[in-house]
Amino acid sequence: MSVLDNWDSWKSFLGDRINFAHERGMSDETISDLAFEIGGYLANQVDSQNQQEKVLADLWSVASEDEQRAIAKIMVKLVENNSTH
Repeated sequence: MSVLDNWDSWKSFLGDRINFAHERGMSDETISDLAFEIGGYLANQVDSQNQQEKVLADLWSVASEDEQRAIAKIMVKLVENNSTH
């Protein structure tokens, strides 16, 4: 089973990776830039595995680059907030 198969697993996976990046001294800006790059890759190369990923892919496909960067930042914020609760 892939982490992409389940939304909660995906968020947990991302949260773990973001925590790891923070522990290694990576800046929030760098993490957001990586989230933007990963978001673009996932939207263009990976089939959505659940409804939440489909919504994100649909939003990503119609968003400008600035909006895509905002989506990436929001995803980072979402998983950071989930990992602290």
